[in-house]
Amino acid sequence: MWRAAWCAFAIITNMALWAGGSAAQTNQLVVELNKLEAIEGGCRTFFLFRNRTEMTFGGFEMSLAILDQQGVIDRLLTVDAAPLPAARTTLKLFEIPETPCENIGEILLHEIARCDVSQDAAVDCFGLIDLQSKASAALVK
Repeated sequence: MWRAAWCAFAIITNMALWAGGSAAQTNQLVVELNKLEAIEGGCRTFFLFRNRTEMTFGGFEMSLAILDQQGVIDRLLTVDAAPLPAARTTLKLFEIPETPCENIGEILLHEIARCDVSQDAAVDCFGLIDLQSKASAALVK
């Protein structure tokens, strides 16, 4: 009896955690640095924007600091990722001139330069963002 009650408790707890985890995944804009590709004269970045919100971002610009392998800022650049449709994943490519991919140690999201949503509600765009990286360089706030 005790074992059956304990198992039921464990199952219910895990289900609640699983449901809570999936709820935490919604209402986020996941920005993923997916890949770095060497090109002549620089580095091409592949970003996936997983818009898990019900908002379309008509304007979305990020100010990025590119840091080298020693953690020294190499350059700042602003990239325009708009539009980002609601509930969709979008691929965007950006080039970093004069910087070989192997020299990039980290990309810092310095600020959100522009964040225009389809609704008139005030939105904390920086708070909505979850950063991830599958590339050799980290993507951080």
